[in-house]
Amino acid sequence: MSVVESSAELTAASPVAGPASLDADEQSAKRLGAYLTLPTQILLAFIVIFPLLMELYISFSSWTPLDGKSWVFAYRYWAGLDNYIEVIATPRFWQSIGRTLLLMGVCVPIELLLGLGLAVLFVAEFRGKRLFYSILLIPMMVVPSVAGYMFFMLFQSGGPINSILSTLSGSSVSIAWLSQPTLAMLVVMIADIWQWTPLMFLILLAGLLGVPEDQMLMATLLGAGPWARFWLIVLPRIRRILLIALVIRMIEIFKIFDTLYILTAGGPGISTETISVYIYKITMQELQWSYVATIALIILIVLSAIAVPAIKRFAAAR
Repeated sequence: MSVVESSAELTAASPVAGPASLDADEQSAKRLGAYLTLPTQILLAFIVIFPLLMELYISFSSWTPLDGKSWVFAYRYWAGLDNYIEVIATPRFWQSIGRTLLLMGVCVPIELLLGLGLAVLFVAEFRGKRLFYSILLIPMMVVPSVAGYMFFMLFQSGGPINSILSTLSGSSVSIAWLSQPTLAMLVVMIADIWQWTPLMFLILLAGLLGVPEDQMLMATLLGAGPWARFWLIVLPRIRRILLIALVIRMIEIFKIFDTLYILTAGGPGISTETISVYIYKITMQELQWSYVATIALIILIVLSAIAVPAIKRFAAAR
């Protein structure tokens, strides 16, 4: 038998793994991965799905802790869609949503513009950059409740802000910042912008640092000015980062609580009461837990309506 014939017989006896074998190996690897992640998936399902189902269940009842029964027996107080109708018909709920949207409409764009401007400045090298960088990030590191107390003290009638205004004007200034609805909301906005502009700055700086230097250099050599380079090269490159920063802050603004509650507690009256403060008061002071569960589900739908299209646009962006 020749060497060629022997080689042919060996090749026929030991077939090479074909596409079917590769598919089987890939499916086996996927099954193994699914088995390994199953405990985590079960835990996440319990953490996310169980509270959601519990909230949905309670929202269709009139149960409260004052009834002396566990939430498990909420079916005894079945109310159908009464809570949803009551929430939609409650002016205070819509007013709190409106104030939250007002904060979003004012604070988020300002934070974005300030963060972008600072990020553009910090892309270049300059003396003392590390020091200024550290100072700029300090507000983001402050606990929100501490930030609220800081601004509460700053804007007292006899506080530093009025003292500075008195010095500048040459006459005594005693503005009741936190006792007037418009001024109180302005203070809340200032506090939020002060604390969360650094987050915008950090996210956008990371995006700007990812812009290729060779493209910027080529555009400069071709005669493009700073604005042209920004609009034609930088902005298209960081649009995903911009979208991420906007979505994060728009969602977070719905959860503003610590700073606002310490500053005004939603006052004077309910003039600065956002949806988070409203939910807290109804939960802890009036103990209307089924009503609050209904509000929480409605807010979940609202936030999903904001976030999902943005995420889809982000996924489709090129």
